[in-house]
Amino acid sequence: MSIDALDRAILFHLSQDGRLTNVELAQRVGLTPAPCLRRVKRLESEGIITGYRARIDPAATGRGFEVMVSVEISINDLQTVEELEGAITAYDEVIEVHRLFGRPDYLIRVAVEDSPTFETFLTTKLMALRAVARVDSHLIMKKLKTSD
Repeated sequence: MSIDALDRAILFHLSQDGRLTNVELAQRVGLTPAPCLRRVKRLESEGIITGYRARIDPAATGRGFEVMVSVEISINDLQTVEELEGAITAYDEVIEVHRLFGRPDYLIRVAVEDSPTFETFLTTKLMALRAVARVDSHLIMKKLKTSD
């Protein structure tokens, strides 16, 4: 899976606007439509392009209160870690999860309606998981850059 400058240009433009038509994309990267489409199909089949999606305004859907939560765990056996990760990824409030090297063990992005809703999530769901030893919450003041 090697990608060249044209592939990178295709990826850039699709990441900016996934709804571009093949003709528009081809014009932007300096190709004719047929070779452009072949490249896009190759990038998809090789797993470089993994999908297309709509960007949703969290506030418009009642989920404008975002918190980054760092979690440290006290139990590290494989079964417990798999159970913990299964529970965390199943929560609707959790929109992003990263397992980290070192401390904290996890960085979790949570999106809910407001502070009381976050408190309920934190105390009844996240802190109720038996492997969780420590939780630190960091309210997001302002998004400066996102990959969404």
